[in-house]
Amino acid sequence: MSQAASQTSPVKLIAFDLDGTLLTTDKRLTRENLLALTRAAELGIELVPATGRFYGAIPESVRSLPFLHYAIAINGAQIYDVRTGRPVFRAELSWQRAVEVMEYLDTLPVIYDCYMDDWGWMSQAHYDRAADYAPHRHSLEMLQKLRSPVPELKAHLAQVRHGVQKVQSFFLDPALRLRSMEELARRFPDLAITSSIPRNVEINLKEAQKGLALTRLAELLGIERAGTAAFGDDLNDLTMLRAAGIGVAMANAAPELKAAADRITASCDESGVARGIEELIFQKEGSL
Repeated sequence: MSQAASQTSPVKLIAFDLDGTLLTTDKRLTRENLLALTRAAELGIELVPATGRFYGAIPESVRSLPFLHYAIAINGAQIYDVRTGRPVFRAELSWQRAVEVMEYLDTLPVIYDCYMDDWGWMSQAHYDRAADYAPHRHSLEMLQKLRSPVPELKAHLAQVRHGVQKVQSFFLDPALRLRSMEELARRFPDLAITSSIPRNVEINLKEAQKGLALTRLAELLGIERAGTAAFGDDLNDLTMLRAAGIGVAMANAAPELKAAADRITASCDESGVARGIEELIFQKEGSL
């Protein structure tokens, strides 16, 4: 189809999760996804990674894309301006509230960490047990590479007294994880309780959600909701798919994502984002 014909698409901004969505299971950006993003950028479409990671933890294969202007990071705790290297929006927990969350987590058989100042921090005792909680090698490598161990995390927060971008815990028992998510939501109604991989629970300020960040960024850019689309696979993407004009779930997505999505594309290992963009932007039939 010609480029002129493809410009009839109303989509002006596409937000996409990374792990389990744009990236394959082994954290690669496929050639098909890269080509689709490049073609969309050539039409002037704003392309926005939307991840639970902090910006510096986004793989270089994505951060180096020349057409990226913004990134939604840490589940929406930050909207990052790639060109200036500064956030245009921040929503952080107080260090005291983060310590209260950690005190509850101390009653459970879990390990936990936090993001603060765009980096990961973890008690040494929890860091030493990371291999027991990581579901596979790539998760363990990320956990170890992107965290600095400290003697005890709560004490460290009390010493530095900085805002906390996210608290994250890791579970071995799936049933306990689900019960704990409900209990966290009950105990801390000012916080957003979600998840991005099967064993973790992620805790942000209520204002730090991908859907709210997508709405804020679209308003900043003067783009109406109908002109936005979003791709995701897990619970921390749910608000984003609901907020977007078109929400697209991956074939490997959690059931809640598929139920909320307007469309379902192929899996992350089948370049599902590329196939979704082909239909959304280039009107190629049969992709979704």
